[in-house]
Amino acid sequence: MRIVSIRENPEYKDKAIEYFSSKWSAPRVVYEDSITHSITTPNPLPQWYLLEKDGEIIGSAGLITNDFISRMDLYPWVCGVFIEEKHRGNAYGSLLLEKAKEDSKKGGFEKLYLSTDHTGFYEKYGFHYIGQGYHPWGEESRIYETCL
Repeated sequence: MRIVSIRENPEYKDKAIEYFSSKWSAPRVVYEDSITHSITTPNPLPQWYLLEKDGEIIGSAGLITNDFISRMDLYPWVCGVFIEEKHRGNAYGSLLLEKAKEDSKKGGFEKLYLSTDHTGFYEKYGFHYIGQGYHPWGEESRIYETCL
């Protein structure tokens, strides 16, 4: 099991762009632009991660300034947490969350946020619900926070 930081392993850039754009509904160009610029920026954000098992990409996560949500006063946000269905139930998502927490702390942040419709999952990993947030497309999501 290996967490691949795209910033630290830029040779994974194209794989990351393809993976994220295949799992999430944002246009491919959004991932392409963000992931490409994450490699050379001096800023601690954004960060993009792939989870690799036996040479196969089985999951992903990102660490970004805003997850298309109204609470722009809060950051950083963990986003794009995804584990392939056949690998779920093994707490692999927790590995990605811990990496995001670690890099957030290294970046000088004291808290980490996420938005989701899931209840009961992120609470297992130290996140707690703090309120609702609103997306530009008219939907709302639960907002979670954890201290680093």
